[in-house]
Amino acid sequence: MSFYLRIITIMFVRRLLALIVVSVSVVACGGGDDATNPERPSVVVTTPILGAIVTAVVGDAATVEVIMPNGVDPHAWEPSAKDIERVQSADFLVVNGLHLEESLEEAIDAARADGTVVFEATRHIDVIAVDGDEEHPDGDPHFWTDAAAMADVAVALGDALADVGIDVGDRASVEYEELLTLDNELRDESATLDEQSRRLVTGHESLAYLARAYGFEIVGTVVPGLTSNAEVSAGELTDLKAVIDEQGVGVIFTESGTPSQVVDAIADEVGVEVVELDTHLLPEDGSYVTFMRNLVSAIVTALSS
Repeated sequence: MSFYLRIITIMFVRRLLALIVVSVSVVACGGGDDATNPERPSVVVTTPILGAIVTAVVGDAATVEVIMPNGVDPHAWEPSAKDIERVQSADFLVVNGLHLEESLEEAIDAARADGTVVFEATRHIDVIAVDGDEEHPDGDPHFWTDAAAMADVAVALGDALADVGIDVGDRASVEYEELLTLDNELRDESATLDEQSRRLVTGHESLAYLARAYGFEIVGTVVPGLTSNAEVSAGELTDLKAVIDEQGVGVIFTESGTPSQVVDAIADEVGVEVVELDTHLLPEDGSYVTFMRNLVSAIVTALSS
């Protein structure tokens, strides 16, 4: 064998041995990155406010993805094809329920039919019944303004995740305690108002849970219904003006989705202030605790002035 041929043969053998060593190492490690870092399960949530609680409970046990944009009115929002795909590809789906996600209901039903576990938050709270609302016959879906109700959801969510093999440790119980502490704080803040000052006129019927939890009374709404899309009649607006006068209400609380021109017209006529509440908008820190503190503080401050 020539000198050059011998050199080529030796180089080939060395490379072959190196490849064998690398292959054995990969097998010994369990197949490379995919085996040592398996992809985490996907938890998809419909609304940002609910998403804040889900994120706190799930931690790093799964990836959490929220469908609706922060601050959007769920009653007016429409999903894209990509949004629907995200719902149907979830490993675990968290929804509000009680027809809040009207535009996503077909996609949610399809995901459930395909075997996706669907966690409905409103199945784990004390639902406020509603009479005569055809779009929400099973009750009021706006429960997230009650911190204690959200605490119950956090615990139930932890159990449901464990049932499908997603271990969140003690995060659900920690979140539960934090939300109950928040609930007591909000009760104390609301108690600084006298009974006469706790009468509310709101954009639509979306603060019933907050009123029940923190001792307020809703005496009127601009849009008479659980959805901001409901129509308002002239007679209903006349009745609302009378209620504002009779009850001595000084503020109309409005929110995203409520027709501002109607609210402003009523406020000008009866001489009251308009305060817009962020009932669907998480603050910059993404925290539900901060969201509720801001919401209740805005109400108490407006009613104290």
